[in-house]
Amino acid sequence: MQHETLIRGGELIDGTGADPIRADIAIDKGKITRIGDLSEAQAETNLEATGKTVTPGFIDLHTHLDAQIGWDPELTSSSYHGVTTVLIGNCGVGFAPVSEPNRPYMAKLMESVEDIAAEAILDGLPWNWTSYGEYLDSLQAMKPALNVVGLAGHSSIRFEAMGDKSMDEGIQPDDRELEHIVRLVKDSVEAGAVGFSTSRFLPHTVPDGRCTPGTWADLRETEAIQKAVVEAGGKGALFQSANDFQTRFDTELKMFEQGTQAGCHVMFSGGAGQKGDGGVARWQEFMEKQNEGDKRLVSICHTRPSGAFFGLAQLSPFTGKSEAWKNLMSLPTIEDRVATLKDPIKRQELIEEGRRIGHLSKMASQLHPFGTDETPNLDFERKASLEQLASQAGKDVVETYVDRLIASEGREFFNLWAFGGNLENQWRFMNLPHVIPMLGDAGAHVGFFTDTDSPTVLLSELVRKQEVYSLPEAVHRITQKSADVLGLKDRGVLKEGYNADINIIDMDELATCHPYYVNDFPHDGGRFIVKSRGYVATLVAGEVVVKNGEHTGARPGEVIREFARG
Repeated sequence: MQHETLIRGGELIDGTGADPIRADIAIDKGKITRIGDLSEAQAETNLEATGKTVTPGFIDLHTHLDAQIGWDPELTSSSYHGVTTVLIGNCGVGFAPVSEPNRPYMAKLMESVEDIAAEAILDGLPWNWTSYGEYLDSLQAMKPALNVVGLAGHSSIRFEAMGDKSMDEGIQPDDRELEHIVRLVKDSVEAGAVGFSTSRFLPHTVPDGRCTPGTWADLRETEAIQKAVVEAGGKGALFQSANDFQTRFDTELKMFEQGTQAGCHVMFSGGAGQKGDGGVARWQEFMEKQNEGDKRLVSICHTRPSGAFFGLAQLSPFTGKSEAWKNLMSLPTIEDRVATLKDPIKRQELIEEGRRIGHLSKMASQLHPFGTDETPNLDFERKASLEQLASQAGKDVVETYVDRLIASEGREFFNLWAFGGNLENQWRFMNLPHVIPMLGDAGAHVGFFTDTDSPTVLLSELVRKQEVYSLPEAVHRITQKSADVLGLKDRGVLKEGYNADINIIDMDELATCHPYYVNDFPHDGGRFIVKSRGYVATLVAGEVVVKNGEHTGARPGEVIREFARG
């Protein structure tokens, strides 16, 4: 029998959590048409997978690629890490619905929250929409390489309904304004949004320092929105949130409870704390209760500690606190900065300034340099923090920091373990049944750090080395389980009749690469990129979009607008 494409001889991990099987896969017209022994079958394209692992494409439930898709339809770095479907519009920030006068402010809001220059956003997108449905049409016209699913954001909707006061603490919508919010939510979900997102995270601020629209919304407003999401999208439509667990923990839990009772599938960004068990036992009890009967709640989390990359590319722990360091970082190239550090007089001046400020000394136990080997040292053994390295060398932390920058010619980055630094707590949290270990955050904080290698770290480090999960279980969580959260039809599993979103992986070679800094955004904007090793091929709708770490030029992605609801 003749097929368009055959994947031959792979070990199939189908996404259900089942053990691997050796089988071939036939693909026709973007669908999986046969699975089994197809040694007698013929195909126009044959992809050899003997000795390799074949999985469904990964689904990243937390990205901010809303702007980047306009000038980078290949959706890097997500596409370098086996991701075939991305969810955009998280944390309440997005670009639709939006009236024409409000477009500049939405761009400035995204710049303030997610570190993408407003001028890049305004010039890099066509802005040929006002409604959410028109926005999705525009995204499809961009021909993305990956599949895209969108959330309608609280910031744009509340700003449309309430204007500038939408960001004022203590101000709630009156009945007319709440009706306007609810109408915009319903319109957006009916037009193809998978649900609604909000941020109540206090560090998410707008240019004047106020918190983003929706941060101070009371339970009256969020409950009305949750009911609107279900009325428009059906039971199981998504309600996503970034939360204020520091000052309003009980209020946030109540909001989750109202959401699950209304029929939403509630999703939040979570993780474990540093002290005690990190709150894992409490989260386990709460999640179990919120998933009783037909209620649904899920948390996503980081697969490695993160928070910022420090180095000579764009971010120094001293910039803004020291004229000497500010002058160093203002030099045009990394080579110029290294040359300055190598000057004995300048080196000593910068070290003394760093010591005077004292900032690095406070962070040294949380800073873990990636090293300069072929792949980064993620230091899950916790033996190579800046503090530990300085102690071993008999130097202070500032001198060690400077000397490592010089030795690496400015290539080394220091990863700040601001989130997920207690690995045992974080791994226990990951093993809760309603947690998905995928928070790539692609398109966000692009000049500070990147977590887009999240699935690669999961499979290469947490599965292969740390044994946090079995390989079938890890794949299940970032494929079928993630697809179920979104209500994706015919995705997330290797199954006949399903969409051919597929990875072929050399598990022995799989690894994340060193991040590097480039200026490839509009107006010469900068960002981190991180590539991978070990993905033989990533297919979307049966077309190879990435082969051995390089894009093929194929852009078959679909903006998904219809979802399975129970």
